[in-house]
Amino acid sequence: MAIPADQIKDKLFYKQKNSSLRMSDEELAKAYEFCEDYKHYLDDAKTEREAVDVTIGILEKNGFVPLEYGKKYAAGDKVYYNNRGKALICATIGSRPLTDGLRIAIAHIDCPRIDLKPNPLYESSELAYFKTHYYGGIKKYQWTTVSLSAHGVIVKKDGTKVTVCIGEDESDPAFCILDLLPHLAREQSSRTLADGIRGEELNILLGSNCYRGDDISEPVKTNILNILFEKYGVTEEDFLSAELTFVPAAKARDIGLDRSMIGAYGHDDRVCAYTELMAILDTSAPEYTAVSVFADREEIGSIGNTGMRSELLRNFVNALCMAENLPSWLVLQNSKCFSADVSAAFDPTFPDVCEFRNTARLGYGAVIMKYTGSGGKSGTSEASAEFMAFVRSLLDSNNVIWQTGELGKVDAGGGGTVAQFVSDMDVDVVDLGVPVLSMHSPLEVVSKTDVYNTYLAFKYFFE
Repeated sequence: MAIPADQIKDKLFYKQKNSSLRMSDEELAKAYEFCEDYKHYLDDAKTEREAVDVTIGILEKNGFVPLEYGKKYAAGDKVYYNNRGKALICATIGSRPLTDGLRIAIAHIDCPRIDLKPNPLYESSELAYFKTHYYGGIKKYQWTTVSLSAHGVIVKKDGTKVTVCIGEDESDPAFCILDLLPHLAREQSSRTLADGIRGEELNILLGSNCYRGDDISEPVKTNILNILFEKYGVTEEDFLSAELTFVPAAKARDIGLDRSMIGAYGHDDRVCAYTELMAILDTSAPEYTAVSVFADREEIGSIGNTGMRSELLRNFVNALCMAENLPSWLVLQNSKCFSADVSAAFDPTFPDVCEFRNTARLGYGAVIMKYTGSGGKSGTSEASAEFMAFVRSLLDSNNVIWQTGELGKVDAGGGGTVAQFVSDMDVDVVDLGVPVLSMHSPLEVVSKTDVYNTYLAFKYFFE
């Protein structure tokens, strides 16, 4: 019998609604409350080193202990592994044997930023500057005339490590990259947008006071070095063994009169790092062993011994398998993974780069991206139909609000995630994360309800 015309759409069409229309007042209140601690996490973890330190502090307060090689773990045990202070893995052991597979979520904790060159300090016309090399994909013009803070470590030749954080406290000085005044920017304004500010023009302004002395050369540079020596005990040569970076000094803030959004530096990808962290903390007795990975180097291709192209995850799984003499390849083959990364949210001011039927929208929940890449799906893995069906069933049965998305039109650009490297390990994987506006800028924007529903997705996945 034919379905009546007034019922056909309800039965057969794929329907989506804004989360604010689907969540109760109590659920919305939980989402907003959840995001208060997330804002503090953003402010406290502006670099991958800080994210590792903050995360370990949270883990240890919740009963996680360092991984011991060769030790056999029981269901409910909680362990973590710190990789060089810049990447981290934690796990809660499940009741099923490891050979039944793991439930893995992988976020990255590095973000686009401004790094220092190895020999950065110079003086020109009695102004002192740092030379920089930007990290990750940025629009360089967005990073001028923004208050910046300095973060990182300086390691002296004797191994002494000096931690640096200047510009986050209200009493600290801040830093900035200068730009031309419009009155004199005729030549600059004729450049393309991508070339408006060039990489070698991203110089950090440091100071203008001279060190007092008779006929001293480079007096402003000398004064800056003296300040650094008095505060940190370092010399110019110590920059050669330093990791110093500059990030926006602003704190995370509510955005909008309805406070429905958060504006901050670093949503990509600490919004997924925080939500998967909270999910594993709230998973005390999982059926499958729950593994949460916080990786470095994703923004530059995941290359390096703290990135996902390394043996980081394999080594961790091997460590869990050693005591039981299990083949780690079998554990990985039976595992399922969420590549926890953000997606581009539709911006109606710039609609032409998106195909509206297949783009993520702010406030419509967590985003599943079946594939990423660019052009003809280059540089990506693609989740199988079977795994997509598993994810659909998992999220719908637990009333998690979610949507699908792509990273723009087919030929508009694109980008990849760590999913491709996880699939190389013979693991079923798909991207799940939060839609973001103004991605990779000094101030990115997310929806609070999307953040909360992403947390729920990870929580039910781990459980």
